[in-house]
Amino acid sequence: MREIIPYDKKLVPLARKLRNNMTLAEILLWQEIKNKQLGVRFSRQIPIDHFIVDFYCKDLFLAIEVDGESHYHDDQPTKDKKRQGRLESLGVKFLRFDDIDIKTNIKWVLNEIYYTVNEMTAQGN
Repeated sequence: MREIIPYDKKLVPLARKLRNNMTLAEILLWQEIKNKQLGVRFSRQIPIDHFIVDFYCKDLFLAIEVDGESHYHDDQPTKDKKRQGRLESLGVKFLRFDDIDIKTNIKWVLNEIYYTVNEMTAQGN
């Protein structure tokens, strides 16, 4: 049985709202990774611990984050780093992509995800 990381149930309504209001980059990526197109199941806007990640593969403990314009202002980079560190301490591996890369070079993004998924699967993760 796979391990499940506990999450704050109060985040569920926000996660649902985020799923219904995805950015263009998130929509483009979701179209390519949903329905096990890369061999594993990803979910979108998933609460983990006290945070919500953009995409998550529960079987591999793999999170994918899409960093848009809001991730580069004020103290958001510091918050993102702290959040990622906390989730990594729980065993979650992260892939981060800039939304511009998804919009302009999605094949590269998909290759990076595919490579990571295959590497993690081969390691028995």
